[in-house]
Amino acid sequence: MKDRLTHNLTYIKVCRFILIAMVLVASCLYASPTQKLNKGHITSTLEARYGERAGKRVRAWFKVLDEAKSLSERDKITKVNTFFNLFRFVDDIKLWGESNYWSTPMEFIGVNGGDCEDFSIAKYFTLLQLGVAEDKLRITMVKATSVNQYHMVLAYYETPGSIPLVLDNLDRKIKPATQRKDLLPVYSFNGRQLWLNKEKGRGVLAGSSKKLAKWNDLKHRLGVERLRKPKLRLE
Repeated sequence: MKDRLTHNLTYIKVCRFILIAMVLVASCLYASPTQKLNKGHITSTLEARYGERAGKRVRAWFKVLDEAKSLSERDKITKVNTFFNLFRFVDDIKLWGESNYWSTPMEFIGVNGGDCEDFSIAKYFTLLQLGVAEDKLRITMVKATSVNQYHMVLAYYETPGSIPLVLDNLDRKIKPATQRKDLLPVYSFNGRQLWLNKEKGRGVLAGSSKKLAKWNDLKHRLGVERLRKPKLRLE
């Protein structure tokens, strides 16, 4: 009886977490994720906002885009995962002065770091820019047992029925989800849909990702016109 009560309380807590997350996250992509980027404008804006090294990083990012265009999708995800995993991990409260700030890819590149959400978001939008279909990508909230906390990764589905590959900043080697016993999926989303995950597969469709508010806020800050300065300078 006691074990059942403990199990039920745990289930209620997880459900409550999911509901809170659905309110806090975000809704949809910018209109054209593969639109042509103005390299000069983006580079000069990041340099002005964050300094000379930010300009070097964004040039390196553009080089990744150029070099990855002709690669296979598997090679694209490897190249993008490797590039962003060079960045520093920093908690939001230290970097931005608030507990759960989702930086845009340009903010992430500009400041040279962020937390797990920022790694996943930057990889997601970069792969979209490289032409990887949105339906193959999901930003995924998990419970990482290795660090005993909630964590975010990017999942790539080669086909609708595939076991997803996990792009992660904790374990930097891309692995199938079935080999990541340390990750317990909670929910996942992309620019259109939201899923509640019960296993290391596709999960249960739970409606439109428009229910998620932080993702919607991120959408309005994409680009380089609303770049935020961090509380902590990493360089």
